[in-house]
Amino acid sequence: MMAVFRRIMFTILTIVLLATAAALGGCAFDLIHVDQDPARLEAASPNVRPFELTSEATLDIGFGYRRVLKAGTRWRCVGRLPQGDVFTTSDQILTVEASNVHEAYIVVESRNLVGFYLPVEKAFSPLRQRTELAMKELP
Repeated sequence: MMAVFRRIMFTILTIVLLATAAALGGCAFDLIHVDQDPARLEAASPNVRPFELTSEATLDIGFGYRRVLKAGTRWRCVGRLPQGDVFTTSDQILTVEASNVHEAYIVVESRNLVGFYLPVEKAFSPLRQRTELAMKELP
């Protein structure tokens, strides 16, 4: 009788432990986050021209994640931050990620990609290393 009781208790304890482990494994923790500074997007200058990338740019955004801006993509200015002009494209979807995924626009200063504007968060995320973009201005 005691052996049956021990077996039932062991089975119940095993089920409770497995259920707890499964529940904790499904929780989202922000272990690695994208650096973000609050940013107010200002109106774009009428002098900023759209551009096309003439060669692809591979970006190391940290945390083991890379992004490629494809050659031939056309970028149009949607605003300005103190860090540079903010551009978006309809030619590819751009995200930055760590523990979470964020929609991103590029921030360009003097033909260099300096970071990303995260429109949902209304924040600037700096790139660890500036990347010069091969581009041609469009009419």
